[in-house]
Parts: sequence; structure tokens; C-alpha cells
Amino acid sequence: MIFKFFKFIIVGFSGMIIDFSITILLKEKLKVNRYISNSAGFTIAASSNYLFNRFWTFQSNNPKVLLEYSTFLIISLIGLIINNLVIYLLEKKLRFYFAKFLAIMVTSLWNFTANYYLNFTH
Repeated sequence: MIFKFFKFIIVGFSGMIIDFSITILLKEKLKVNRYISNSAGFTIAASSNYLFNRFWTFQSNNPKVLLEYSTFLIISLIGLIINNLVIYLLEKKLRFYFAKFLAIMVTSLWNFTANYYLNFTH
């Protein structure tokens, strides 16, 4: 489980780069609302993370890919709620992107635990 967690963190780091890139593009360049920008970055990163986690972290052979992906996205959407809540609670005291970074750390714990026990159990 520890080795898978480290792989999950590496995948998560690549997702964080995608997440921040999309968020910055939308929020700073295109002037989209911060929560919509955050949600878009999070969702695109979650889809990328699913592919890397399916094949590398958990080495899933589950033939029910659509069900597995749907479960991953539901877990990620719950994570998105947690993510936005943490940002909302912290951004008044911290800069937005530092609050977002901390939110990613909290959300990563939820995402790994839920996926480990509920999704990639095969």
C-alpha cells in the first residue's frame, strides 16, 4: 500500500501541474471565475490522473473501464467539493494559489484512500 501511495503522489504531482496550468490560464488570462477555473483544472487533472493511476499505480485489469472511470470521477467530484471548501476556508488568510496547494494536499488523502478501498480493489 505504501508503494502505491508513493506512485499515487507522483501521478498526483503531474495532475497538480495540469490543474494549476488550466486554473491559471482560465483565471488569470481568460478572467473566468476562480471557482469555475479551479473546477475545470481539477476535472481535467482528475481525468489524466485516472489514466496514469489505472495503468501505473494500481495496474488495473478491470474490464469494466466505464464503471471504474465513473467511480473514479465520483470520488474526484467529492474531492472537488473538499478542494473548493478548503480554498474557501483558507483563501481569506492565505493567497489563492497557496490555499489551492493546501487544498490539493488534503484532497489527495481523500482520493487515494477512497480509490484504494473502493475503486481499484481487483
